[in-house]
Amino acid sequence: MAVKALVPKELGKPLGMYSHGVVAPGGELVVVAGQVGMDGAGKLAGADVVAQTKQAFENVRAVLAAAGCTVRDVIRFQTFLTGAEYIEGFMQARREVFPSYYPDDAYPPNTLLVVSRLVRPELLVEIEAMAVRQSRAGAVPKSKAKSRTRKTRATRKRR
Repeated sequence: MAVKALVPKELGKPLGMYSHGVVAPGGELVVVAGQVGMDGAGKLAGADVVAQTKQAFENVRAVLAAAGCTVRDVIRFQTFLTGAEYIEGFMQARREVFPSYYPDDAYPPNTLLVVSRLVRPELLVEIEAMAVRQSRAGAVPKSKAKSRTRKTRATRKRR
């Protein structure tokens, strides 16, 4: 999918690794719930924000993959940090992972918020994402596919 980054002349270059906005081609919206710095076994990636941020991005990537998307399909991130002192560590983690995610430097928009805490006190960062998955032309929604299957089975039984 070709997401087009928006950099209006009136605003100048963004302050970091994000775009002021994007234009995404039509498709299905994929919403990724806030992901934190814990792995699939529930183990904290580390006590520092860099390790937790990298794990949170990896978790976002895994959810996107389950939806048939990649991080290149992301049209928006929203990030929550539990303290302003973690901003530089968060930015460092992005500088380390984003070149492999976005080799053309066309980053999705990101809103960064500092909050008092997350669901668990040891968590320092939480990242949400929105992506657009290309519509699958001719694909039959699962609900319709199931109803057709039931109808076909019912018709076969009557014969």
